[in-house]
Amino acid sequence: MATSKQKVTDKLLTSLGALIVVFLIVVGALAWWAYSFTTNNVKSELSAQQIYFPPKGSPALASPEIGPYLNQYAGMQLLTGPQAKAYANHFIAVHLSEVAGGKTYAQVSTEALANPTNTTLKAQAQTLFQGETLRGLLLGDAYAFWTVGYIAQVTAIVCFIAAGVMFIFVLLGFAHMSKL
Repeated sequence: MATSKQKVTDKLLTSLGALIVVFLIVVGALAWWAYSFTTNNVKSELSAQQIYFPPKGSPALASPEIGPYLNQYAGMQLLTGPQAKAYANHFIAVHLSEVAGGKTYAQVSTEALANPTNTTLKAQAQTLFQGETLRGLLLGDAYAFWTVGYIAQVTAIVCFIAAGVMFIFVLLGFAHMSKL
């Protein structure tokens, strides 16, 4: 026969378990909302930009620095974080490396400031600035926030699974208490 102390402990632990179930469901729901919010916003913003990968078999995909990374997206509209990362790192970055012999925007800009009459350097600096800006936006905004959304999705799923497991323990706790 269970003592009064055991009954109180059982009730306390079962009640705590029920609170944990509620907490996990709330955290899971908030994490799922964060996932939906971030991925939907990224997709919406990317969709508005109307960026498309070159079509399958296009000469733009022939380069070994581009094709292996972008062939899987050939002809598709850029709509996801992983697509944004691939486009930024294996399309834009490759083309930018060809603008000024592999020099960065900072290097070319410094040269352009030192040679204000050199229109070639000015044009290269402008192209590199625009390309690196787009690249940074795709990586920093699209890919990074998409990744945060993915992490939130995994968190939500883990919370829901943990809530389900904990719910089973709570039911077992109530069943145990009813036998006392």
